[in-house]
Amino acid sequence: MSEEMIEVVIDSIRVSLMSQQRIVILREINAERYLPIWIGVYEAEAITIALQEVEVARPLTHDLLKNIFHVFNARIIRVEVAALKDDTFYGNIIAEVNGQSVSIDARPSDALNLAVRAHVPIYVAKSVMDVAGVVPEKDLQKETPETTAAPLVSSSTKEDEITDERLSVFEDFLEKLDLDKGSEEDDEEKDQ
Repeated sequence: MSEEMIEVVIDSIRVSLMSQQRIVILREINAERYLPIWIGVYEAEAITIALQEVEVARPLTHDLLKNIFHVFNARIIRVEVAALKDDTFYGNIIAEVNGQSVSIDARPSDALNLAVRAHVPIYVAKSVMDVAGVVPEKDLQKETPETTAAPLVSSSTKEDEITDERLSVFEDFLEKLDLDKGSEEDDEEKDQ
């Protein structure tokens, strides 16, 4: 690591309420500083599947990539969010091949997908965190509906309990629906 790096973990994956785009939130270990990175829907779903340890029938693209590393005796050491240029994040996958360390250029979303699957640490360059990192106390006042995001996946069990409470209203509603009655009326209308 040439530049000073800060270790982070995936705090949550959120969906923007305004645009339905996905944001992965990285949280600095031992600090309350976060790094939001916009990622694609498919990449967000792939990270979610890995975080929740969902079994899939066939390997997803990132599972395949992890398997290729394994077959070629390359060990993934860590992943990095190494740079931010023109509002674009740049990542690296750091691997060990035949005793040598190699750095592979990657989109941060792909690197994060591999990190979750290979159970390796995630680092962010200090310069990136200093420029794009967010401290909640300072930014809560600036939050607008455009930047508000609902959690898609979160490591917080308290948020899960709140979500379950909100969803229970819909479950109650669905249980009270008499779906058979509606289909009988539809059949009678078709007969006429």
